[in-house]
Amino acid sequence: MISLQFLITAFVVVIAPGTGVIYTLALGLGQGRRAAIAAAFGCTFGIVPHLAAACLGLAALLHTSAVLFTVVKLAGVAYLLYLAWGALKETGGMAISPRKTSDGLARIALRGALINVLNPKLSIFFLALLPPFLSGAADRVLIEMTLLGAVFMAMTFAVFVVYGLFAAGMRRWLLGSERVMRWLNRSFAAVFAALAGRLAFERA
Repeated sequence: MISLQFLITAFVVVIAPGTGVIYTLALGLGQGRRAAIAAAFGCTFGIVPHLAAACLGLAALLHTSAVLFTVVKLAGVAYLLYLAWGALKETGGMAISPRKTSDGLARIALRGALINVLNPKLSIFFLALLPPFLSGAADRVLIEMTLLGAVFMAMTFAVFVVYGLFAAGMRRWLLGSERVMRWLNRSFAAVFAALAGRLAFERA
């Protein structure tokens, strides 16, 4: 049974602004509601490998293998810097602009998924978050961790969609000011660069 304590804990974790939230906000502002929902879906789907790793105990290997952790981390840093550059260019898929972009929803979702897939701390996070809320029955560990993870993912998707729809609602108020759009593009680029810097200094 899902405890109220787990729901509260998960909600606090999900609602806190992080890389996925920033990405969803950027897509909502830049391309509207459908793009925001696709971004939220992608970020949520990117949780699956980490949840599977935690359930199967692979997160412990990632935690103890400095080389593997560093490889995944550096890939994540490079990807966040790539997103920062896309926002800064003001013509890429991350740009806030009145012009339509050629990015499809699948590509938006894929970028969102990669943001989470390339964050090695997520597997370790699940390994730390879920066990305290298990019943203690050895034969139910996998089922219970999967269920808790599924609830966490559903909550993530719902909260991210709310963030994204709010950003999309603000979009029409921003399109008339080139100065505001330029400021937002540079701000998102700076945020992604800062997140890349923070990830670069993470340790297993």
